[in-house]
Amino acid sequence: MMNTTISEQHLSKTAYVYVRQSTLAQVRHHQESTERQYALREKALEMGWSGLTVHVLDQDLGKSGAQIAGREDFKTLVADVSMGKVGAVIALEVSRLARSNLDWHRLLELCALTDTLVIDEDGCYTPADFSDGLLLGLKGTMAQAELHLLRGRLLGGKLNKARKGELCFPLPVGFSYDDERRIVLDPDEEVQGAVSLVFRLFRETGSAFAVVQQYAKSGLRFPKRSYGGAWNGKLIWGCLTHSRVLNLLKNPSYAGMYVFGRYQYRHQISPSGEVRKQAHRVPMADWRVSLQEHHDGYISWDEYMKNQERLEKNRTNGGVMILSGPAREGLALLQGLLVCG
Repeated sequence: MMNTTISEQHLSKTAYVYVRQSTLAQVRHHQESTERQYALREKALEMGWSGLTVHVLDQDLGKSGAQIAGREDFKTLVADVSMGKVGAVIALEVSRLARSNLDWHRLLELCALTDTLVIDEDGCYTPADFSDGLLLGLKGTMAQAELHLLRGRLLGGKLNKARKGELCFPLPVGFSYDDERRIVLDPDEEVQGAVSLVFRLFRETGSAFAVVQQYAKSGLRFPKRSYGGAWNGKLIWGCLTHSRVLNLLKNPSYAGMYVFGRYQYRHQISPSGEVRKQAHRVPMADWRVSLQEHHDGYISWDEYMKNQERLEKNRTNGGVMILSGPAREGLALLQGLLVCG
């Protein structure tokens, strides 16, 4: 039976069926949800739209609905609704369209202005109607709250496992997991030797850049563990860079410490107006989990702390001149002779 709120004006325009799942893993393994969303096309036909006026938007499969960035089909939907080309927006539920209240209410406002219907599994709504608009707004709020609760549960589970030192994550080069998922030194002796040499050279020179120079001078290579893609889990050997040396020296895993919460994601607004997440280093005192002597390391904890002090003294952009650091370029008379002898 046709819904009484659907008029000939709505049927003369395009009905958009919006299909989305948050991750590629859900697309691969939760195919029932995808099938249910594609089945909404048949629902649109039963409501009176013809096959030529029902358009399926499915290019946002595998993309999060937390924001509009990266969802080209959602942008297309919003643009066409604003131009009055759409008779109805059809989705399995509100959370398929948007998890962000900002994006959801913007779409609702445009639907109300252009007399576009919103149809989900529960019914057909007219956003221009106060009662329908209020109900749709509440659904959007509940969808955003659901996302917050799900994220809280997942993070709580990860934190609880991390406190026991059992949460597995990609390990830095020089480590691997054994059959019981414990962190051990990489069984490849060449990898162990390359990592140990970095710490020995830094102990001798006191400079991360000097370590890179020694590697380049001797024609040595350094390993990198690949994650994802065809090379997942394999070692790739290449040149040692300054940033990689700093990452090794600053990573407490090499001192046998298990750490969770070294980095924190913060939302920032890009110059183009998009909200993006960027990782920021967290001070050691604020690490959520830090378990010393959790596994065998390449250096002791005391040496790790001394390395941090040395790196801090070596900084040239810290705003404070520290005389105990390595000699650098400058205006000192015969500085090269003093440094090189």
